[in-house]
Amino acid sequence: MAVWATAGASVVAFMGIGLVDPILPSIAKGLNASNSQVSLLFTSYFLITAVAMLVTGFVSSRIGGRKTLLAGLALVVIFAALSGTSSSVGELVGFRAGWGLGNALFVSTSLAVIVGAAAGGSAAAILLYESALGLGMACGPLLGAVLGDMKWRYPFFGTAVLMAIGFLAITVFLKEQPRPARKTSLLDPIRALGHGGLASAAVSAFFYNYAFFTVLAFTPFVLDMSPYKSGGVFFAWGVLLAVFSVLLAPRLQRRFGSLRVLGGSLVLLAVDLVVLGYGDHTTAVVCTVVSGAFIGLNNTVFTELALGVSDAPRPVASAGYNFVRWFAAAAAPFLAPKIAEWTDVRVPFLVAALAAAVGAGVVAVRRRALTLRAEELEPRHATEDGIAVFANQ
Repeated sequence: MAVWATAGASVVAFMGIGLVDPILPSIAKGLNASNSQVSLLFTSYFLITAVAMLVTGFVSSRIGGRKTLLAGLALVVIFAALSGTSSSVGELVGFRAGWGLGNALFVSTSLAVIVGAAAGGSAAAILLYESALGLGMACGPLLGAVLGDMKWRYPFFGTAVLMAIGFLAITVFLKEQPRPARKTSLLDPIRALGHGGLASAAVSAFFYNYAFFTVLAFTPFVLDMSPYKSGGVFFAWGVLLAVFSVLLAPRLQRRFGSLRVLGGSLVLLAVDLVVLGYGDHTTAVVCTVVSGAFIGLNNTVFTELALGVSDAPRPVASAGYNFVRWFAAAAAPFLAPKIAEWTDVRVPFLVAALAAAVGAGVVAVRRRALTLRAEELEPRHATEDGIAVFANQ
């Protein structure tokens, strides 16, 4: 029951990332805000998430996994509910920042708790976690569409209610987990980035994440569809992300190797973004959905490289890697609408495609550093990288 309670709360936590996608135009209209102002909902969320990566290990190694989960859930409940009461876009952006801190504390700890509490072994626990991740990423836009079609405030209240249920379930069913033998310092993730392979993975993922979050945060404005239709598009996107991340990525890695899969997927994502930006409306919808396949592959391989390319403890390596890459997730939602205002609506996708291509270039140039340990490892599912399989995903 402890495992299922934590996994259920994880589904809702990942739903919160894409929840606002279908209702971004509705929020802009309801609060009389511009596209770039509304996009700050992602920027504040992921900026706090990036900084929180340095804090989550410090906190959980001192107060324990259960208390860290509950603290994160409590923050999400509070700030998700407050988000629904916002009277201005500034208030909403601020409340999303608090939501991001709570989500960072919860997601970065939940996998370790699931693995520690599961009776079926770590492999089964990781599969359960990734399934929760995929379900959350797929269903978040759908929930946002269903509730947001009635009123843009309702998805925030709905998330608060679901997370409150998760808080009660974990309080009742989850016992405290053993604390790590060594406490994590705030600077450990930064020190871990001194390893060339981990730094290379983080830099490549930084450029990739810029492309990823251009799709997630800017495309809803370009598609300009009703919440239901936009939610359907991103539900299909999330399904492809989950299938390629959990089922197909390991098979492709076994056949072609991690770096070939990653480099090829980044190049294909770049091509997809160019076609998305310069095609007609139907082409844009198709390319948005198809991008989920490449994003799913990239998330899984990047996570495994980040956790296996250096000799740093996995939670520390994950924190350092995520600290770098989530800054791009904060930048893209703000810059993409600004670039569109300065130029035209196609150019943000061209910039995102260039970012994906740069990410592929880093993988090619730094191949030896990235291969050092990664190719010694069997392709596996994501582990301690809670927020990544974005999980990562």
